[in-house]
Order: sequence, then C-alpha cells, then structure tokens
Amino acid sequence: MRLRVAHTPDADDAFMFYAMVSGKIPLPFEIEHIIMDIEALNKLAFKGDLDVTALSAHAYAYLSDKYRILSAGASVGDGYGPIVVAKEKINLEGKKIAIPGKYTTAYLYLRLAVENFKPVEMRFDEIMDAVKRGEVDAGLLIHEGQITYEKFGLVKVLDLWEWWKELTNLPMPLGVNVISRRIDEKIQREFLKAMKLSIEYALKNSEEAARYAMKYSRGMSFEETLRFARMYVNEYTYEMPKSVLKAIEKLFEMGEEKGFFKKPVLDVLF
Repeated sequence: MRLRVAHTPDADDAFMFYAMVSGKIPLPFEIEHIIMDIEALNKLAFKGDLDVTALSAHAYAYLSDKYRILSAGASVGDGYGPIVVAKEKINLEGKKIAIPGKYTTAYLYLRLAVENFKPVEMRFDEIMDAVKRGEVDAGLLIHEGQITYEKFGLVKVLDLWEWWKELTNLPMPLGVNVISRRIDEKIQREFLKAMKLSIEYALKNSEEAARYAMKYSRGMSFEETLRFARMYVNEYTYEMPKSVLKAIEKLFEMGEEKGFFKKPVLDVLF
C-alpha cells in the first residue's frame, strides 16, 4: 500500500520523520512525502485527500469527521510556545498583528488571549521582516522565529506559553499528526507503530537526525537546529499523555465558549 504522508518543511518535523524517510526503520507500506508549510497543510486537509498529515490542533476542530489524531507525533510546548514580537514594547489591543494562518493553533491562542486586534495573514517566514518594515505593528511567531527573533532586532511583547501556563497549568498543544478515517484500522495502527519507531530513533540519535533536519533549518546553526528540534520532539511526541489530552480538551472548550467553533469529539488512536 502507498500512503500520502504530508508534513512541514521545518526542522522538528524533519527530525521526527528522519528515520522513516531515510530507511532507518522497516515500513510495511510505501510513502509519498508531501512537504508544505503548516497552514497550507491545514487548508489541504479540508479536501480530505491526504492519508496522513501534520495538522494544527486548531484545524482539527473543523476536521474531526475526516481524521483521527495519532497519539504519536504531536508538537507540544512546555516552557515555550508561540510569541508575539514587535520593534518595541506595545499594547496589542487594536493593533495590526501578522499571523501565520487562521487555522494555526498559535492564532487560536492569540484570539483567546487578546480581545481585540486586526489579524493580517501571511506566510510564517515573512512575519519578522514585515514587523521590521513597519507593515504591521506586531507579529505572531511560530517555528524557529521563537528563538531567533532577537537577531532581527525585535522584542517579545507577549509569551503565549506563559499566558496558557498561568491560566491552565497544562502543557501547550500546538500540532498533531492525523490519519484519514477512510484508511483501514490495521493500516492506521501500522503507521502509528512506524511513527513511534521514527520518533524513538530520532530521540536516541539526536545529532544524526538534527544533521538531516539542517536542510530545513532556514539559517539556524546546528546547535539551534538541535535545540529547536528537541523543543518540539520530546516525551509528549512519542506518546500523548493524559495531560496533553486534557490540554487539548481545555483548548477546544475555550474556543467553543468564545463561539469560534463547536467542540469536536476527541478521537485519538493509541
């Protein structure tokens, strides 16, 4: 069987998929890899023609009828997460803020944390330059921007991890891997097993996997690439614990309370 597996061109996804892509683990199926930024994958997932895809947890709120969440492969912040930056410290109320996509989980957190602002959608890797040029008042950063923004002369205005931690005392769910409901459950479980083996290999061979991930590091040094990859590929990624399930439920409850969407049934394959 051939599976269409989509993930992002980011160091953390490259890190966790390294063993699968490089033949380090046995696979009972063929894989066609599709690589796009997370918001592009979010939008593509609505068509329902991907077998497996990285997906923002936010997007799952609209797609639970098409996909199941895999218990392996989640991106979860613990001590770090999306941030809002600007050229100087400002009040974000009413400001024009660049966002990396309306279905990103970072955008959902920002909507929950800041009552009134003007979102401006753009690619995640264009945001810091847009802030520097003054096209927007501030920018919502995901991926490596969270650790490289100071190189651009920008300052942190809002740390959404700190906001979430103070509010819930839970880890911060951001991305998940999902698998299509149309795929036979036996194949679903075989892919989940392969995903866990790939993550386990990366965690045990971090430097090797990080060297591969360097091709997606967008200017980060090897040390920064390894640091970033290990931020989002961790013990939560290998298998989702109860604390992460609770956090996802809490996030969806808060979104429903605000009227953003109807809370989906959380269906996670273990």
